[in-house]
Amino acid sequence: MSSLLAGKNILIMGLRNKWSIAWGIAKAARDQGANLIFTYLGEREKDAVAELAASLDSSAIYSCDVTSDNAIDHLFTALKQNYGVLHGVVHSIAFARAEDIQNGVVNTTRDGYALAMDISAYSLAAVAKRAQSLMTQGGSIITLTYMGSEKVFPGYNIMGVAKAALETEVRYLASDLGPQGIRVNAISAGPIKTLSAKGVKDFSSILDTADQKAPLRRRIDHEDIGGPAVFLLSELSRAVTGEIMHVDCGLNIMGI
Repeated sequence: MSSLLAGKNILIMGLRNKWSIAWGIAKAARDQGANLIFTYLGEREKDAVAELAASLDSSAIYSCDVTSDNAIDHLFTALKQNYGVLHGVVHSIAFARAEDIQNGVVNTTRDGYALAMDISAYSLAAVAKRAQSLMTQGGSIITLTYMGSEKVFPGYNIMGVAKAALETEVRYLASDLGPQGIRVNAISAGPIKTLSAKGVKDFSSILDTADQKAPLRRRIDHEDIGGPAVFLLSELSRAVTGEIMHVDCGLNIMGI
């Protein structure tokens, strides 16, 4: 085990299974000595998250529904009582209804639009608001985004709109929290197999495009995300904030 994050309390939000991007980040953070804290959504996910946490030497799991301000308040009250200080937060949370992802932005319902924005974008601001009071030694907040925020990917639709809002929010939060020594950044991950990705139409063809067109001629894996996340969580990135870091084997620079 290395020590870039030794003794640091890192909150991981959005871990669901070993295919989650959050899993790759959690593994890398633990390898660098972090004390990991996890959230889960509902009793159905509790046992799975507890098992994953235990495999990373953590028993710290807390329920949190980011659509509820009371639930977020309860989480951070518990974290303050049990840890006192947070050094990092990984926000790996996004959701939109399947029909709103699949049917085009023009057909998105008002309720579907609001739900996607609430969970995928607003939740970062809601979490950051509470986290700042525990990040008394400064620290780092990371969220996850995708190139569908910048360019049209058929089948991504409302999630692309939500991710664009999220990326702008990163810059404003970085400005708001910078005076407290808190950095806010996003990782724009290339296409990667997750359970959520199955909801994107023709996702397999996007993966094939990454293999063929990315400058490194391959798609990314979870370990590829873990390393940059550790950098952003550690003091190595102490002068980096408000950035959208592409981790996609260079795919974002290609015109086709």
